Amino acid sequence: MNIFGVGLPEVTVILILALLIFGPKKLPELGKQLGKTLKSLKKASNEFQNEIDQVMNEEDKEDSPKSIESNHTNEIDQEKTDSEDKNFSNQEKSNN
Repeated sequence: MNIFGVGLPEVTVILILALLIFGPKKLPELGKQLGKTLKSLKKASNEFQNEIDQVMNEEDKEDSPKSIESNHTNEIDQEKTDSEDKNFSNQEKSNN
């Protein structure tokens, strides 16, 4: 068992010291308060990460339609060029 880089013996020593310092009556209250604090920190961290992900996704969405649109435009231009080349080749053959 390894919590935050602290092994089981270290956790046991910390719990014994906390029991001696705060006493058996205050220890459950402190544990509950510590749990609430950790929960709120985790929630804030998740919200921050979600906001970052949302901004990154918005940037990706803004970039990708432009690239898709430009690729589509390039394909259409290439098709027009190919058909013009074929028409030009056919005209040359008919003139010869």
